[in-house]
Amino acid sequence: MRWTRFKELPLPLRVLFLASFVNRAGMFVFPLLAVYLVRGEDLSPGEAGLLISIGSTGLLVGSLLSGPLCDRLGRRTALLTALLLNAAGYLGLAVLDGPPWTYAVLLFVALVGMGIFSPASNTLVADLTTPEQRPFAYTVSYVGNNLGMGIGPLLGGVAAAYSYEVMFAGNILAGLVCAAMIAVWVPKDRRRGSAKRTEDRRSGPLGHSHVLWLVLASFFYVVPLIGLEYALPLAVTTVLHDSASLVGAVYTVNSVVVVSLGLVLEKHIRGHGTKRLLLIAGALWAMGLGVIVVGFSLAAILLSTVVWTLGEIIVSVVVPTYIADHVDERRVGGFMALNGFVLGLARLVVPVGLGVVWTWQGHQPVFLILLAAPLVGMAAFALLRIRPSAAGDPATGDPATRDPAVAGPVAGGDPAPAPAHPAPSARTAEASAPGA
Repeated sequence: MRWTRFKELPLPLRVLFLASFVNRAGMFVFPLLAVYLVRGEDLSPGEAGLLISIGSTGLLVGSLLSGPLCDRLGRRTALLTALLLNAAGYLGLAVLDGPPWTYAVLLFVALVGMGIFSPASNTLVADLTTPEQRPFAYTVSYVGNNLGMGIGPLLGGVAAAYSYEVMFAGNILAGLVCAAMIAVWVPKDRRRGSAKRTEDRRSGPLGHSHVLWLVLASFFYVVPLIGLEYALPLAVTTVLHDSASLVGAVYTVNSVVVVSLGLVLEKHIRGHGTKRLLLIAGALWAMGLGVIVVGFSLAAILLSTVVWTLGEIIVSVVVPTYIADHVDERRVGGFMALNGFVLGLARLVVPVGLGVVWTWQGHQPVFLILLAAPLVGMAAFALLRIRPSAAGDPATGDPATRDPAVAGPVAGGDPAPAPAHPAPSARTAEASAPGA
């Protein structure tokens, strides 16, 4: 059944999923960048951390650039630009021997490419799927990315043990292979003449205020994800006094849950309203973090990971699906970029904030803050008036989940718009041809 649904997706989309997996599996450099800068370039740990922090602002810039690139140059061009920038930045890191600031610049270039790729990929999924296909397509994309991310650091570690040159070469080669696949099988955008006519003054951010607020509110579900990346390694090594190798067990559990239960979970969330799913996701995040707060131990951390990962899967599928279903076709790239920007912003501010709290108050307030974040998110989603999906959410009695034709104005007084993608099947068929 799942294989049949996968084969029903357009060929360019199947190629995109494979390319994304190869790209993630080939991300050898970034997880081991600090090790390379310290051991390979003789920088101090403090210098390496500072340069990585500065270079990581490239993720934010890439997210901001992704929308305009998708809208003005096309989805394929944005994807190819992302991969080539990433390869160029890492090539510079591998071969250039300059002052320390040059490493920050080159890393910035590489991560601009990384920041562009994900929103552009999500935008292409929105273009090439019908509303009924989107949750499945975004789940496949998310599972494939996580599987690649689970394999990549392992392969990168083996490559780095042999030589850093091999590590960089593998990363660059994987990116170029993905670029070649996309150039051959993903067509250029072929916008229909009606696309411009369907765009009106409501197509700006204020015209999609319910989508804007939903994406911004998802920040509270991103906070614990990024916060745990910072807090768990410290907690395992400095509070529980266990080996740093056990930190890897947390990421292994996370990847196993995503890969083994991602598609199963997608089957069960079909037919449920967006608001209900987001509240369920918040509850899973809160329950998982509550386990750590109540019983702080390695076993509690591993059990917690199983629970909150289920919430992570739901949010990762529901948010891009909602954007694709409700945003005007010519604005999808911008909103996907905003979604990526929220993640990049969290990566920038959350570790700094939690680090200050940990330094002054210890680990317990940090995990309480992480527990509070999804609770705030649940409150925000409960107050938002969220429209039904294009695939048809069931009526729940909530005005936000009734048919938009009779539901009346939503948050901000916006009238209910026409469907964001009035004829996705036509666009799917048109874009399915290889080449271009």
